[in-house]
Amino acid sequence: MKIIVIGATGTIGRAVADGLETEHEVIRASRNGSTRVDLEIPASIDVLFATVGTVDAVICCAASGQLTPLASPSDDEFTLGLKGKLLGQVALLRRAVDHVRDGGSITLTSGTFQEPTPGSSFGALVNAGLEAFVRAAAIEMPRGLRVNVVSPGWVTETLEKLGMDSRGGTPVRDVARAYINVVTGQTQGQTLTPSPR
Repeated sequence: MKIIVIGATGTIGRAVADGLETEHEVIRASRNGSTRVDLEIPASIDVLFATVGTVDAVICCAASGQLTPLASPSDDEFTLGLKGKLLGQVALLRRAVDHVRDGGSITLTSGTFQEPTPGSSFGALVNAGLEAFVRAAAIEMPRGLRVNVVSPGWVTETLEKLGMDSRGGTPVRDVARAYINVVTGQTQGQTLTPSPR
């Protein structure tokens, strides 16, 4: 298959691209790579597809947010991530539908944690909205296209980089496997939460 992995320079995206490259053609896209795209700029998504052409699958691992206290000083600071993580992935799906071959798949990323974390209330809202969007959008997908969302939660390697206790995280190899299984399987309209093997 010919697969675009957006966010391929990040911890999860790199692992997903590496895992797929053993059997498929992978186009690694990111804000700063050789193939560029920024989910906050919908026109860059159009340029990506115009450059890459038709593909069999699109995987987005790029969407991220930050922990922001409920009482943050400004609405803009509190809602940071809305444009890229939620609306950007919606724009990606809407455009990808015209560039993914019949029976192909589009996989997005949410990130809901099992237990609430201080500063995660807006992120929880965005992620729940994205998961509901995917569930509803699945029934509108044409030509046998599939759409799913992976909710990785805390990744062990990310917790380690942040100097946090990594025991509650899922190793990136197990997270990457969830994305790969979605692309190569038949799942439709689901939210998948990876767990350690």
